Amino acid sequence: MYQTQIRMSTELHRIAPWGKSLEEYRRMFALSDEDLELKLLECGDGSSSFNAEMAALGYAVVSIDSVHLLPREQIKERVAQNYAGVISRIKRGRDEYRWEYFDDPRELRRNRLVTMEIFLEDLDRGVAEGRYVREKLPSLSFDEGLFDLALCSHLLFANSDRLSSRFHIQLTRELCRVAKEVRIFPLLSFEGRPSPFVADVQSRLAAQGHRVELVTVPYEFQRFGNQMMRITK
Repeated sequence: MYQTQIRMSTELHRIAPWGKSLEEYRRMFALSDEDLELKLLECGDGSSSFNAEMAALGYAVVSIDSVHLLPREQIKERVAQNYAGVISRIKRGRDEYRWEYFDDPRELRRNRLVTMEIFLEDLDRGVAEGRYVREKLPSLSFDEGLFDLALCSHLLFANSDRLSSRFHIQLTRELCRVAKEVRIFPLLSFEGRPSPFVADVQSRLAAQGHRVELVTVPYEFQRFGNQMMRITK
């Protein structure tokens, strides 16, 4: 059973899950067939169906998100409450998005609800199998270099107005500690503006000897939001 007495940080409590599918992950992170064979860590994007879909195909993914601390019904409630506001905002700013992967806001909403249901159906089994791990971000409990590749979707940079610069630096360093390679998408905030923290993260990690690249990927829902940060040692 979930430990409901455990609380998320004040910063993370303000972020509602907004999950993505395996196909979206493949495009957002330019994942090759060989990448899927790696030992993967997924960070953020709490109601994503990525882990469930990967497990069904026989791949190994560990997902970490503070939302995993919550009971299933509370997760579902937070997602449902968030959707009306998000979809309304997207409708008002429709021209700020590229309607190629999704035909319209109605299809987007339907897709997000499906990914959430897949995630929730898999959650209890995934927790028991150690695929969903309850971590209190930005700290990670994993050993150094445990994973080949860490993917961080729509948490860092996307939430620049909700997560501090310190949080961005701490979590990025932790991801680099536990994984040989880190990919972060997108580099825009949810409001469609370039994150003010990209340059800071880039310079700090480069100073520590990491190679940091901004890579164009085959996914663009937010206009001009088709780049990820790729960090290697």
